Amino acid sequence: MNTDMVDKAREYALEKLAGLTRGNGKPFMHHVDAVAAIVAKEIGLTQEAVVTVYLHEASRKHSGLLEEINRTFGPEIGIMVYGLNRIATINPKETRLQADNYRKLIISYSADPRVTLIKLADRLEIMRSLTECFPKNDHIKKATETMMLYAPLAHQLGLYRIKSELEDLSFRIIQPEDYRLITNNLRANEIERKAQIARFVKPLEKELKKAGIRYELKSRTKATYSIWRKMQLQQVGVEEVYDILAIRFIVDTTPEKEKEVCWQVYSVVTQIYEPIPERMRDWITVPKASGYESLHITVRTPYGLVVEVQIRSCRMDVIAEYGVAAHWAYKGMKNEQVLQEWLANVRKRLEDSGVSFSTTAEEDSFKPNEIYVFTPAGDLRRLSAGATVLDFAFDIHTNIGLRCTGGRVNGKMSQVRDVLQTGDVVEILTSKNQRPSRDWLGFVVSGKAKNKIRQKLREEAGIQDTLGREMLERRLKNWKAELTPEDMMQLLKRFKIKQISDFYAAIAKEDISLQEIKTFLIQEKEDRTDKASVEPAIAEQIQESSRYREGDYLVIDDSFGRIGYKLAKCCNPVIGDAVFGFVSIKEGIKIHRMSCPNAERLMTQYPYRIQKVRWRNAVASAIFQITIRFTAYEELGLAQEVSDVIRNLSLNLRSFTFSGQNGKITGRLQVAVNSNKQVDLLLFQLRKIRGIIKAVRE
Repeated sequence: MNTDMVDKAREYALEKLAGLTRGNGKPFMHHVDAVAAIVAKEIGLTQEAVVTVYLHEASRKHSGLLEEINRTFGPEIGIMVYGLNRIATINPKETRLQADNYRKLIISYSADPRVTLIKLADRLEIMRSLTECFPKNDHIKKATETMMLYAPLAHQLGLYRIKSELEDLSFRIIQPEDYRLITNNLRANEIERKAQIARFVKPLEKELKKAGIRYELKSRTKATYSIWRKMQLQQVGVEEVYDILAIRFIVDTTPEKEKEVCWQVYSVVTQIYEPIPERMRDWITVPKASGYESLHITVRTPYGLVVEVQIRSCRMDVIAEYGVAAHWAYKGMKNEQVLQEWLANVRKRLEDSGVSFSTTAEEDSFKPNEIYVFTPAGDLRRLSAGATVLDFAFDIHTNIGLRCTGGRVNGKMSQVRDVLQTGDVVEILTSKNQRPSRDWLGFVVSGKAKNKIRQKLREEAGIQDTLGREMLERRLKNWKAELTPEDMMQLLKRFKIKQISDFYAAIAKEDISLQEIKTFLIQEKEDRTDKASVEPAIAEQIQESSRYREGDYLVIDDSFGRIGYKLAKCCNPVIGDAVFGFVSIKEGIKIHRMSCPNAERLMTQYPYRIQKVRWRNAVASAIFQITIRFTAYEELGLAQEVSDVIRNLSLNLRSFTFSGQNGKITGRLQVAVNSNKQVDLLLFQLRKIRGIIKAVRE
């Protein structure tokens, strides 16, 4: 694209924006030209982005121009204009509380990654002209938005100079007294700093010239907001912030030798001045995730001055100052892999001027896993991609979700299953007569919605269960009949029902006729051959354990095997665990944990074989083997720390296995314990180890 297209776009904007002025009375085109200059000169984007700036402002002021822009300037620019127009509609209600969400919303509107960068340029121009062009009432709001949304976004994209300027401009508005304190102090000491720089650099220049190293020298004073942040963190005054001054050596050499020459400069600096080792930062050997490369060293002069020295090549300096870097996962941000990949691609595409920016479905590298939608009051909500009207209702409140009958999306009626898109404004409609349906589980995507729907369905099923049970019991009394466990099992088979609770619920809903049950009890009793062989075996086991009973409970201790009961291997119960007994035919009474994966099936299908059990209070000598499974990040010495925990608890480690993949470790421990209290303490100590993500008992 040549400058003719830029001129054409500017003429188009001049026509559409004719007569519009800013708050200072000057033409609105001054703002548009200034943003275009930032995009081209300070960020370094191509002419397509400059064209987009002009067309965006024109189409914002006159709706319905997008189709004409697509025809005249092409779909690539049309996509960017559309994205900027959508971002322009964002009006944060509470920036401080939802800054992360609003930043992600801005990026989600950026189908073309340059859209985000153009928006940053627009915000920078607004902040530069804020006091001149905007009413005083808007100053704090604009500055707070900039500090919470746009400055972090500039940092995340590697636009460090723009990030610092946005912070300083916002800081001046939000905390003017602190801003004046710092700037006046810097101004008062400016002459002294220049003298310090000259004195500091003089011996270095001599040695670098002797070594034949070509370089450019730059000096800079720490940004005002950065100084204030350090003052707050360290609780010191501005005169006590010791790294206000920084010197930068930019070496002129070939890419093959740039690292070698940087280390040569480092050697010269540290031979003349005393380095502070803990302040050493080597981003040449291992660059930052953003692509930033530089060697930082803080040194102390014989006369007490502390100076930060930055050493980099010309190529590294250009990238650091102007490059667009993919840097999102920082300072506690989690689960951002998609954004990392997208922003890494931003950097690659923007640095390669030969790469096309067309955003077809196949080429679009940003496929977000989240959407951002608004309530009618303007509150921003973050949902998983694919979320429906019903997901949104549950996100607002559980009761609203349970009573949801549909909604209005962007003013149009919608069903509960309609999928939402980023930017939608959603109003929920409810009815007090609405009840959740099992069908809802088929289209909601959020964990909260699924859990609440299942919970409500279980509650309603419980009511139906109780009602059906009472109906059947009354009829059984009238019939003077008895329903044995064997009868129940046969009825469940006959009606193809897995759960007894579902059987009773079907009676309450009249899906199963009481007359059918009566006919079965009178005419179709199942052959009891199996029962005749099973019951004596069960009775024998119960009789054998009778002398160890207290009331209805079978009391168990460490005499395993003596009275015909064993600990189930599927869950490995330990003294202190909540347990129950299951009477088997061949292996006696097996003791299971209440949390055993098989517990629900055994209790439901064989309720007549369940035996109440409890542990004897005085149990001291029993030894149990339990298995702990954990996942962790790969950390040096992790296995030793796990072993130390077990040794410090005086436990016997039977086996320890682990395997690693993709930076994570999966481990399995088999440990001998004598109670569940030891198990809980072991899990507690393991979870405290650095790098452990999860530790659970199998």
